[in-house]
Amino acid sequence: MGVKRKMTWKSMIVSSCYKAESDDHDRHLVSKKGSSQRLSLSDASNPSSPLSIDDLSNSLVGPKLHIFSFAQLRTITHNFASSNLLGEGGFGPVYKGFVDDKTKPGLEAQPVAVKLLDLHGSQGHKEWLAEIIILGQMRHQNLVKLIGYCWEEEYRLLVYEYMARGSLENQLFRKYSAALPWSTRMKIALEAAKGLQFLHEADPPVIFRDFKTSNILLDSDYTTKLSDLGLAKDGVDCEDQQDMTCIMGTQGYAAPEYVKSGHLTTMSDVYSYGVVLVELLTGKPSMDRNTGEFLVDWVKPLLKDSKRLCRVMDPRLEGLYSADGARKAAALAHKCLSRNPKRRPPATEVVNVLKSLQDINDVFTAPFVYVVEDCCVEEGKKENGLGLGLGLGGLGWKNWRPISV
Repeated sequence: MGVKRKMTWKSMIVSSCYKAESDDHDRHLVSKKGSSQRLSLSDASNPSSPLSIDDLSNSLVGPKLHIFSFAQLRTITHNFASSNLLGEGGFGPVYKGFVDDKTKPGLEAQPVAVKLLDLHGSQGHKEWLAEIIILGQMRHQNLVKLIGYCWEEEYRLLVYEYMARGSLENQLFRKYSAALPWSTRMKIALEAAKGLQFLHEADPPVIFRDFKTSNILLDSDYTTKLSDLGLAKDGVDCEDQQDMTCIMGTQGYAAPEYVKSGHLTTMSDVYSYGVVLVELLTGKPSMDRNTGEFLVDWVKPLLKDSKRLCRVMDPRLEGLYSADGARKAAALAHKCLSRNPKRRPPATEVVNVLKSLQDINDVFTAPFVYVVEDCCVEEGKKENGLGLGLGLGGLGWKNWRPISV
């Protein structure tokens, strides 16, 4: 059917943690959870857990999930046609399809995104099941809606609502496209933080573990929703624990204490959020693919210095942003990126700060041009003697700093 693809996606810190578990074992589990208690991820991973995939959609709290056959999903995606391919991640390829009540009685006619597990990829049945457990129970305006799933023989598929603008990664870093306006960037930042806040305040709390721009989806009106929670962990399972055997995430986003010691908390997500926030400010990805240099290493020393903030802002904004809002957003990002997890703000505080930035109107509209030597060139000469104003010994971001004329 032509759906298997070689994974050529983001480099993962560790991708060998998953060990395939017996289908027979999972199929024989039967849910006994009360309707008032959320099924946790540990219930799925515990061998003695009474969880059944056979009737998983009925056992979950919240809206019922639809169970699709593989034939149905093959039909709605036109046999997983390459023309319907939306993208490919660590889980596998994602295809666009269309469902209606003919596909499933009572199902509203709508476009959908169908994610197919790549049996040779970095994720597997465990991550597939985690998505169902989390998104099958938890509903929020800033979490992508899971419509249903398919489990037939070796096939594992998930069916989501379709997000017309795709990922923030594509919108922010795509070449030859209009730059996202400042107000849109702050809207995205706020709504992504609200989604993270919802996960962290759940009972038990959920740690995303792979928060990044490619996992932030945008609707036609830039409504922002978090997706791809297959690597998520229950916060209660991570307290006071360190696990160096299964560190998973994406380079450039993972918190330093998690990479170093395996210690995972909600503050690990906050660090990843800080990386996304500086990507929104700078218009640059978390890691330079050519040099392997991390954006945070360059940008963090500049975030709290208003005189050097001109080096940080995306030149494609052409100065059309709130100077006060940029300073506050940069200060928030700096706090999120603290190497000490205890000094990072909780998601609730992040949301409150970003709410205050939504209606700031002091927009600077002077024209900008792109130059190698930036508005802080004299300071740069003092710092490194190169006349390029790098301040960090010549990192690869030097050509991205504008100057007002």
